[in-house]
Formats: sequence, C-alpha cells, structure tokens
Amino acid sequence: MGLLNLFSKPSASVQRLPRGSLTIDRKGQVVATTVPSAFPAEVVQEVGAQVLRLFEEARRAQMPLAELNLHFASLQITARELRGGAVIFLKPKNLFLQST
Repeated sequence: MGLLNLFSKPSASVQRLPRGSLTIDRKGQVVATTVPSAFPAEVVQEVGAQVLRLFEEARRAQMPLAELNLHFASLQITARELRGGAVIFLKPKNLFLQST
C-alpha cells in the first residue's frame, strides 16, 4: 500500500510530520494547502494522489466513501470526498502527552 510508504522514505535529516490541510481536484492537483512550505511538496502531492486512489477504488467496488479516517501511531489523516476531489486534514499525534 503506497500510503504507508510515504513517510518512511530514508532521508538525511529528521523532519516533523505535516500538520494542516490540503484540497485536491479530481485530477490530483493540489488546489489549496495550509501545510507548511518547509514540508516537501512532492510528499503532499503523493498523499493527495493516494487518497484519491482510495476513493476511486471504493467507488469501483460499489462502496463509495464520503469520509476516510486513517490512524497511524503518530499521524492521523482525515479525508472527505468532494465531487471527485478531496479535502485532506493531516494531524500529528503528540506521543509524549499523557492522557488522564
């Protein structure tokens, strides 16, 4: 699954996980984003492409999705389908806060 490999690519430096949102059109192009520009644009584009692919595969399986929630150990991705495009919210989880 391509989405799992996005954040595991080897890199020479340590980067923070992305925080923000992005809107993509039905062609997979980023229309608007609040993800910091310091985060690689290629990764933001790839996240959008993978989310669109998931929505399309669900549609082909005749199980259309309106919303998608992915919970990883340190990142939460929420996506909502918008007439072929999508709005995607990226939220890192703080692993150091203790919940009481």
